[in-house]
Amino acid sequence: MKTKDWLAFIGLSLAWGTSFFWIKIALEEVGPFLLVAYRILFGLLALALVLLWTRPQWPRDRRSYIAMLILGLTNTAVPFVLFSWAELHVDSAVASIFNSSMPLFTMIIAHVALSDDRLTRQRVLGLLVGFVGVVVLALRDTGGDVRMNLLAQGALLLAVLFYAGSTVFARQTTKGIVPTVQAFVPLVMADLVIWSAAQAAEAPLRLPQLPMTWVALLWMGVVGSCMAYLFYYYLLHSVGPTRLAMVTYMFPVVGVTMGVLFLNERLDASLIIGALLVLLSLYIVNRPTGK
Repeated sequence: MKTKDWLAFIGLSLAWGTSFFWIKIALEEVGPFLLVAYRILFGLLALALVLLWTRPQWPRDRRSYIAMLILGLTNTAVPFVLFSWAELHVDSAVASIFNSSMPLFTMIIAHVALSDDRLTRQRVLGLLVGFVGVVVLALRDTGGDVRMNLLAQGALLLAVLFYAGSTVFARQTTKGIVPTVQAFVPLVMADLVIWSAAQAAEAPLRLPQLPMTWVALLWMGVVGSCMAYLFYYYLLHSVGPTRLAMVTYMFPVVGVTMGVLFLNERLDASLIIGALLVLLSLYIVNRPTGK
């Protein structure tokens, strides 16, 4: 990858890797729907400034807008809410590790949807190792409300599936659209849906009162949504979906470190083994094969 690609890769790793920590902070005062609504709103405001500055060319065909509106639901609104709700019941470190399994699901979906990205024995082995890692994490949360823990983990897996499917879909439908437009249009759709959902699920809506909550929401909006999606769509077409999916390698490193250091989350053998198995599965899948 070029230097510009590496900088975007590192930026995306930090932007999304820290989001799990800030979600946990914001959930101390606001519900998951309102959290996502504010997050996307701040991301939209920041992207609007970028659009005014860069004045990009907008697509003229209806198909591109339909694809981006769909991505607003599948790649933003739904997974954002699922991750935020899940973190009411699981550690932010666990959420970051679950999210790092996204490339494995991307491969399965790509095998079905794309003719040039098929499963191999090596990839199947990686998938099995990653599955074992997820099972280890699931068995870790056996205390407290087991039912809610399992539901939260199910929500995390469902969110990862939405991310994986959206990555394949975006590769097929958004080629040629500049990253700022690709980031902005889906967020408009997502925010319209989420504010309506927040009003229905968490009424009456109230403004957050704690300064740290506003810091968390602003960080997730400006960095975790605006900047992250600019990096995401740039890398999607610059280095391709396979290399882009490797950005999730960094999520457990960032997420576990911040959760343990700043949120006093439990660092035990199950967390470490689960994380290592997920990372090992990603290595197996992406290691070069001999000819």
